[in-house]
Amino acid sequence: MISGPGGVGKGTLVAELLMRDERLWISKSWTTRAPRLNEDPDAYHFATRQQFEAHRAAGGFLEWTEFLDYLQGSPLPEPPASRDVLFEIDVQGAANVKARYPQALLIFVDAPDRAVQEERLRSRGDSEDRIVQRLEKAHEEIERASQMDFVHLVNDDLQVTVQELLDLIVQHRNS
Repeated sequence: MISGPGGVGKGTLVAELLMRDERLWISKSWTTRAPRLNEDPDAYHFATRQQFEAHRAAGGFLEWTEFLDYLQGSPLPEPPASRDVLFEIDVQGAANVKARYPQALLIFVDAPDRAVQEERLRSRGDSEDRIVQRLEKAHEEIERASQMDFVHLVNDDLQVTVQELLDLIVQHRNS
């Protein structure tokens, strides 16, 4: 599971991992938030609140939460045979999945500093209000992750961070 505050590069890292490791299969999260400007429409299962709540009522989520002002959740995974499930997930969701799958690998990715995170949020088109919310939420997520069994990485060089992630995944598979 890859967690971390908004704007630290989780989506970019996950895309790189999927290109480099054919054994990984991404669990596509559901969200009721609107797609961001220039966001890949396939990045999430974008749903209305009503669709999300109906799926939740039917037992379709492994975990879900209200995050800022929208719902997000991980559907029950159905990976192809011999594939490892990769979650791009918030810290609360990671805690919920870890409780159900104690052997899961938790990786927390952070930006080198809040100024870099803020610039990344700005460059992806987040509104000023959303940037403030995300930066405030980052402090909560960092604190919560520090109390859990996360491996912490700083995404200050994409290629180095991708290699660190791949090394951690291989190490976990071999343990």
